[in-house]
Amino acid sequence: MRAALFHEFGGAISVETVADPSCSRDGVIVEVKACGVCRSDHHAWRGADPTLALPHVMGHEMAGIVAEAGPESGLSVGQRVTAPFIFGCGTCSDCLSGEPTICGTQTTMGFHTWGAFAQYLSVPNAPFNCVEIPEEIGFVQAAGMGCRVTTAYRGIVDRGRLAPGEWVCIHGCGGIGLSAVMIAKAIGAFVLAVDINAGALKIAQQLGADVCLNAANLSPDALSEAIFETSGGGAHVSVDALGHTSTFHASLNSLRVAGRHVQIGFPTGTHAEPTVPLLKQVYERQISIIGTRGMGAQGFHGIFDLATAGLLDLEALVSERIALDDLGDAIAEMDRFTAAGVTVVDRFD
Repeated sequence: MRAALFHEFGGAISVETVADPSCSRDGVIVEVKACGVCRSDHHAWRGADPTLALPHVMGHEMAGIVAEAGPESGLSVGQRVTAPFIFGCGTCSDCLSGEPTICGTQTTMGFHTWGAFAQYLSVPNAPFNCVEIPEEIGFVQAAGMGCRVTTAYRGIVDRGRLAPGEWVCIHGCGGIGLSAVMIAKAIGAFVLAVDINAGALKIAQQLGADVCLNAANLSPDALSEAIFETSGGGAHVSVDALGHTSTFHASLNSLRVAGRHVQIGFPTGTHAEPTVPLLKQVYERQISIIGTRGMGAQGFHGIFDLATAGLLDLEALVSERIALDDLGDAIAEMDRFTAAGVTVVDRFD
């Protein structure tokens, strides 16, 4: 099969011919029809996890067709499927309680294992990890929702407990941030979108954000004041969708007393250990700091229900469709933090 590999961190990503994956008894082989390009792929390529084995194939926002099904997979050849990027074991207490993202023996598509920037992908434990795609949703839409929409949904709905009528402030309007905008509006919340990229803010406005603030034009204090004035005393929920020290602190400073900060963006490098204002924020203002990472296959159905009901337009997130051969340029472009929307690989031949 054709697959996009890199042989050294930050090095060239080249399309090569490699061996097809093998199918386990409880797994499936998926012919990949679309795969989203995520900032987490950029982190992996840049060496955020130096233990990652090289050469490596990234890609964790997959949609495709079952090409081979193991006898214990419960699936059939020809079914349209997607999967979360976190593969749970399906048998431990965490998986059985609906929390596969904290499974002690989990593996991650495109990180622990080779991913979906390839013509074929092996998915283990298919009865637990695969999700059938509704006929109303296309492959590009399903891949575009990938880890971004699913992670945002779990972050603001399940973990942040955002309720209709509450204000949510979203710091960083990349794929995750824009997904959070859409989901928040779908459930009836008010949305403040913050970014330094005018193009990203324009998309956030098109997706329904009630207020868009360009942080490049505001000091941290002025940004906080604008958020408090707009939301009538601060956001109930605030999201760091980027994973930078500046967006982490901006998120905390956006919240009203007893507000909930949700950390969705993946912190790397010097941004991984920001100073937490324990006295001022956590103790005196009773702020909750909530972590979230991915979502299990069982949670996909809530998103599909919103999409098929017309409340969530997954196609609106997709800004560019590219061929597998163009992946290297798309990943390198993320160095500049200028991309808006979601890029999807939908041509693998």
